[in-house]
Amino acid sequence: MNTEQMLGMLEMLALGASDMVVGMAAIGSALGSGVAGQAAIGTWKKCYQQGKPAPFLLLALVGAPLSQTIYAMIMMVFIKSRIEMHPERFLLFLAIGIFGGLAQMVSAYAQGKAAAGACVAFGETGKGFANYLMVLGIVETCAIFALVFSLMAMP
Repeated sequence: MNTEQMLGMLEMLALGASDMVVGMAAIGSALGSGVAGQAAIGTWKKCYQQGKPAPFLLLALVGAPLSQTIYAMIMMVFIKSRIEMHPERFLLFLAIGIFGGLAQMVSAYAQGKAAAGACVAFGETGKGFANYLMVLGIVETCAIFALVFSLMAMP
């Protein structure tokens, strides 16, 4: 295998890592939304049993972890465009893809767990929705930092 073929293979590996960013983030978003969704469904059931109206706002909490997949798509686009300009830096792009995707995945899952707690609390009290959103926003900030720092690390 000559040097050009080797570089081509490594470039393809880095391109795969750019796609992996979205895959990992989507896994985290699915898990996070799933956890929050389970809590919302349980909360609605409890509301129905008690004759209370089921709060529609819980859907906003359930959907919060989806934004990490959008951030990952932005990362993917940047990685793919930069690889074309700097194929010799494939290891950097590979690392950005792996660690950027992992950061988005963990953030989405953690946000979903926090959203699950928010669903239960809001369903029981009908109060504190803005506070719960602020907590989710703090977790979201980790995903935004991962996006920004990933973009800053690219040549």
